[in-house]
Amino acid sequence: MESNKLTRVMLVDDHEFVLDGLREALQRTGEFEVVGQAKDGAAAVRVASQLKPDVIVLDVILPVKNGIDACREISETLPDTRVLVLTAATEEDAVMEAVSAGARGYVQKYSGMQELLGTVRDVANGKYCIPAEAMKRLLEGYRRAEEFQRARELEKLTVREREILTLFSKGLSYSEIAKARGVQPITIRNAIYGIQDKLESNSKQELVVWAMRNGLLDG
Repeated sequence: MESNKLTRVMLVDDHEFVLDGLREALQRTGEFEVVGQAKDGAAAVRVASQLKPDVIVLDVILPVKNGIDACREISETLPDTRVLVLTAATEEDAVMEAVSAGARGYVQKYSGMQELLGTVRDVANGKYCIPAEAMKRLLEGYRRAEEFQRARELEKLTVREREILTLFSKGLSYSEIAKARGVQPITIRNAIYGIQDKLESNSKQELVVWAMRNGLLDG
């Protein structure tokens, strides 16, 4: 954020004393302007769309619509607004959900005020304030999802088709593949056409890209 421009902050919590404390602490710094607030998740989404704040400090446990769902909607519709999740929860699963929903930062509700203000400042400046262990677990989850998707993609082809596509993607001609497998070149040509139909590929180049994306050329 520009040094001479106040960071526009919106607060979301269903407890009035929390809203009052946060608003006072933020505005007292001279760096932040609290432009709005809400007491439930549905109102948070609605007010955020109207105000388009720089940062939203959002509690996870909210009435009407929970904070995770509200965070997800806000992140999808307001990509320039950074959401900082504020919660009493200490479980890593809560952090994982928040990050998956688009949160840029996480801080416990009962952290010291200076820590909270520092986190708001960092998030406003574009930093991610996510616990390292939670980020590690999130990346592992994405990796497992990619591996699962890769396995699903590979199931589209038989073992024989995968072997032929691997050789083809490495640059071998129909004749070279046929010789390696002890068959006629026309058999390999027909196999490639069959693979192309299965994968709904429009070109041989797309077949090679598919092979690369799905790990056939890793070995």
